[in-house]
Amino acid sequence: MTNTVSRLDWLTVYGVQLEVVERGRGRSIVVLHGEDGLDPAAPFLDLLAAHGRVVAPSHPGFGHSPDAETIDTIDDLAYLYLDLLAGQDLREVSLIGFSLGGWIAAEMAVKSTDRLARLILVAPVGIKVGNRESRDIPDIFALPSQEVARLQYHDPTRAVVDYTVLSNDALTVLARDREATALYGWEPYFHNPKLRQRLHRINVPTLLLWGASDRFITHSYYGAAYRDAIPGARLEVIERAGHFPHREQPAAFVKRVRKFLAEGRQT
Repeated sequence: MTNTVSRLDWLTVYGVQLEVVERGRGRSIVVLHGEDGLDPAAPFLDLLAAHGRVVAPSHPGFGHSPDAETIDTIDDLAYLYLDLLAGQDLREVSLIGFSLGGWIAAEMAVKSTDRLARLILVAPVGIKVGNRESRDIPDIFALPSQEVARLQYHDPTRAVVDYTVLSNDALTVLARDREATALYGWEPYFHNPKLRQRLHRINVPTLLLWGASDRFITHSYYGAAYRDAIPGARLEVIERAGHFPHREQPAAFVKRVRKFLAEGRQT
């Protein structure tokens, strides 16, 4: 049986401190969380760790990672994580990004895939699909929380938070996650106008995963546009899941990931 390593640790990348969850052994699986932050107790992390060494940092400003004066855009984060891969000498990496983290992963891949073996984008934001007058992505800062939950979850009750039972630390993390999301995703809102035209530069096998019940950005419209812009990419849909399929259907999510990674090992 594989001896699983599980710890909460810290990395420093050119002066930027990152809180990092590490689990498992074997090939590197780097996980970039979305605007919902990183929950070290999330079941999908343990499930993924059965198939490799999971390295999951909290972006600067999220979780307990300090703010960084030099990091205030998605582009900055992309270069930060390329530096992390190089500094840790991680090679043949399977890179997984969720929503905002998928945007970061895509920006990394259009810059360099030298250290990547596979790319998995889970309901990524980051591109503009409609015309300049249309809004592709609903405004999570303007809509009522109940409406955001309806758009993002197959089962909106999963988004309900009882703030009265949370510790001060947990409340602080939630506030920091929301503030950091606004920092990185506000202007322009959740996209880089030039990213879509650069996605053709991605030259590693790419899987797009989407929840069938995602009404926030739909697989049939937004997901298809991402798929069509990345050479050879394929799009798969997970039933009974919304914008965060790794949270609502962790076993089904990791099953798709495991299959995709196995294809890489066979070639």
